[in-house]
Amino acid sequence: MLAAILDHYNYWLIIFLMMIGLYIVVSRGNLIKKIVGLNIFQTSVFLLYITIGKVNYGTAPILTGQPETFSNPLPHVLILTAIVVGIATTALGLALVVRIRESYGTIEDEEIAVSEQFQAESEVNQISS
Repeated sequence: MLAAILDHYNYWLIIFLMMIGLYIVVSRGNLIKKIVGLNIFQTSVFLLYITIGKVNYGTAPILTGQPETFSNPLPHVLILTAIVVGIATTALGLALVVRIRESYGTIEDEEIAVSEQFQAESEVNQISS
């Protein structure tokens, strides 16, 4: 049992990183911390796909005369694309956080919700008076 667990330590690390990233996204009110949690979660998914794509004693799929075991390059190519998408998502998220900070003066979820509620109440009071 212990040997089976230790043989798949990389999967345990991936699960651990996924849970940390998900916990940070769900539990933190700071928008920057949420973006960091999202990046940790994305990194764990990258590691999962790279781990799945690894073939023991596999080589690059370059055809030669001798039959060999090849590694599938598709997961690695998909991860390169996912990394680019992850960087773009992070950049967009940080740009939105900057705009939110300029607009509300804070990057905390609860303070933004209170500010939104206060603005909505003041608009209702303006309309009714």
